[in-house]
Amino acid sequence: MGDILNSIVGFDGLILGTLVPFLFVLTIVVFVHEMGHYLVGRWCGIGVKAFSIGFGPELFGFDDRHGTRWKLSAIPLGGYVKFVGDMSATSAAPDAEDLEALTDAERKVAFHTQPVWKRALTVVAGPLFNFLLTIVVFAVLFASYGRPVSEPMVAELVPGSAAEAAGFKPGDRFVMVDGNRVETFGDVQRYVSGRTDDSLTFVMLRDGKEIELTATPTLVEQTDALGNKVKVGVIGVINNEQYGQPRIIQYGPIEAIGEAVSETGSIISRTGQFLKRFAFGREDKCQLGGPVKIAKMSGQAAQLGFLWLVQLVALLSVGIGFLNLLPIPPLDGGHLVFYAIEAVIRRPVPERVMDAVYRTGMLMVLLFMAFVVWNDVFGC
Repeated sequence: MGDILNSIVGFDGLILGTLVPFLFVLTIVVFVHEMGHYLVGRWCGIGVKAFSIGFGPELFGFDDRHGTRWKLSAIPLGGYVKFVGDMSATSAAPDAEDLEALTDAERKVAFHTQPVWKRALTVVAGPLFNFLLTIVVFAVLFASYGRPVSEPMVAELVPGSAAEAAGFKPGDRFVMVDGNRVETFGDVQRYVSGRTDDSLTFVMLRDGKEIELTATPTLVEQTDALGNKVKVGVIGVINNEQYGQPRIIQYGPIEAIGEAVSETGSIISRTGQFLKRFAFGREDKCQLGGPVKIAKMSGQAAQLGFLWLVQLVALLSVGIGFLNLLPIPPLDGGHLVFYAIEAVIRRPVPERVMDAVYRTGMLMVLLFMAFVVWNDVFGC
C-alpha cells in the first residue's frame, strides 16, 4: 500500500513528480502569453472583462478595480483574455445584435470597435511575450552560468558514415554548414540535426586552406539530456576534449541579452524548418507531442533540478509563441491574417467568409490536437 501511495503522491510519483512540474511549466507559459494580450490591450484602451488561466468552470477568482475578473479555471490546458465586446473566449466577432446590446461606454472600449492596428498589436503581443520570456530566461542563464562550447573540429569519423564517404578527415575544422558560418561544434549539430536526407555543403579548413565537401545527414536514434529517445540527423563526426578544447564562455549582461536573442531566433528558425519538413512527410511523427509528452518532460526536468525546469519553460514558451503565429484561425496568426486583409481592403472581411474560415481552422486545430494526443498515448 505504501509503495502505491508513494507512486502517486511521492516526489517521484504522479502528482509531485509529474503533475506539479507540468502545471508549473504550463501555467507560466500561458500566463505570460495572456498577459501580453492583456497589457497591450489595456495600453490600447481596450476594456478587459476576464483574464483566465485554464478553461471551463471557475475554481476561484476576484474582480479588480477596473472590473476585470481574474480567475483560475478547472481545465488547466490554456487560458484566455476576454475583452469587452467578445461574445466568446476565442474573441469571435460579435454580430450586429450583440453590438447593439453594448452600452455607449462599452462600445468605446470594445475590442472590435478599435482601429485595426490596435487589434493587431493586441493579438500579436501574446506570442511576442512568449518570445520575450524565452529571451529573459536564456539571458539570465547565460549571464549567471555562461555557456559551454567546443571548437568545431573533427576528432574522429564513424566508420561507414556520410562524413567518411564525403572525405572528412580528423583535424578538419568546420567553417560553414550550408551557407551558415559556425563558431562552435554545437552550431554544427544544430545545422545538421534537422536536415536528414538533405545534401549539405560543408566548408572545412584543412592545412590552412578552405575546401568544400558534400554530405547527407542520416537519421539515427539518440538519447537527449532528459533521457528520451529522439531521432536526429548526423553525418558521423565525433568531437573530443583534445580537439574540441571545451570551455565556458562568460557573458556580461548586454552580451547575454544579445546571445539570448540569437538563441531564441535560432530555435524559431529550426521550429519552422521542422514543421515545413513534417508537412512534406520528411520528419518522424513521434517528434511531435502533446500534453502527455510535455507532462513527462516536465517530470524528467524536475528530477534533474530547477534550472532544467526553467529551461523547459523557455523552450515551451518559444514553441507556443511560434505555433500561435501560424496563419490558422482561431490561432493568433489567423486573426492577424484577417486584420492584414482588412487593412488592405479598408473594410472587415465579410462575416460569412470569416465564419467559414474559422470553422475550417478550428477543425484543423482539433485534428492536430487529436494527432499529438494519439502520438502521446498510442502512436509512439
